[in-house]
Amino acid sequence: MDDFRASMFIAGSGMRAQGVRLRVISENIANADSVADTPGGDPYRRKVITFKNVMDDALQADVVRVREIGEDPSDFDLQFDPSHPAANEDGYVQLPNVSTLIETMDMREASRSYQANLRMVEMAKTMFSQTVSILR
Repeated sequence: MDDFRASMFIAGSGMRAQGVRLRVISENIANADSVADTPGGDPYRRKVITFKNVMDDALQADVVRVREIGEDPSDFDLQFDPSHPAANEDGYVQLPNVSTLIETMDMREASRSYQANLRMVEMAKTMFSQTVSILR
């Protein structure tokens, strides 16, 4: 019984972590065109997520947790648009360092990982049900 419970909690921790990852990706995509309101101001900076393994003493197993949600330090792109309110003295506007292509690929990877963890939960439930059926 404990192994079934532990496997479900481990898979659940992976699902929670990938859920947070999907939220961060969604925020990045939503702000992919968010520029500053003032000249020389910084636009939206892409967020990145990192994970860590944590030993769960109750389960006696490693589970995944979010280590931190940080910012991507890469440079902003520049676009020449002297009429934009956020243009610098040279007429360039800083654009967010978000690539929707990269975010879309990250979203697919997070979704697949979430689905893999969900399949593990379903498999553990099936095995538990079959075990109970045999014991009756």
